[in-house]
Amino acid sequence: APARSPSMSAETVSGVAPTRLHEPGRGAPLVYIKLDQENGYYAAAPEGVYIDQEISIGSEAAARVGNVLPLGFIPESTMVCNLELRPGDGGKIAKSSGSFATVVAHRGDKTTVKLPSKRNVQLSNDCRATIGIVAGGGRTEKPFMKAGERHHLKRAKGQIYPIAHGVKMTAASHPHGGGRHRRPGKSTTVSRHAPPGKKVGLIAARNSGKKKRERGS
Repeated sequence: APARSPSMSAETVSGVAPTRLHEPGRGAPLVYIKLDQENGYYAAAPEGVYIDQEISIGSEAAARVGNVLPLGFIPESTMVCNLELRPGDGGKIAKSSGSFATVVAHRGDKTTVKLPSKRNVQLSNDCRATIGIVAGGGRTEKPFMKAGERHHLKRAKGQIYPIAHGVKMTAASHPHGGGRHRRPGKSTTVSRHAPPGKKVGLIAARNSGKKKRERGS
């Protein structure tokens, strides 16, 4: 399900977070916010949001964890997540587990925000953000104790695991395989017109290796 803020409205609306759920391939937990009998939306769950908590969306909402406000109404030094780059885009920044941005200062119709990359940007005061830090921080610090665990993680993301290097294969399995040592034993640059099976390595590389240092540099 797409995790994004609802469509912009001139008035402040309220909803309830009746449930939290996990989506395969996504590190942060999701929370479903029910606005009325028919409307609702999914969002990345901020840390501290509990079941059946009331969530307010709009400029008159309190600066409380889970509420969604325009940047112009969020106090300075507040940590926010699911931040919009353009008003009404639903949120593009700080959506992964444990990530957040910080409101630095308000200047006119712009707000300076410190991104998770530590870079400062100026965004419109009408860009909305969710108060709080995305839940699931520290998820990547837990080590993988079994190769099968990493396999299931990669599979959920549509990635291939494990990937064997050609130099670790036999000579019959890969052009770089075989021999007593882990080295290709030949140039790894191949022609763009090489036949299938031989077209591995640096395909039609313009140059390879380290660049020569210019004199005086």
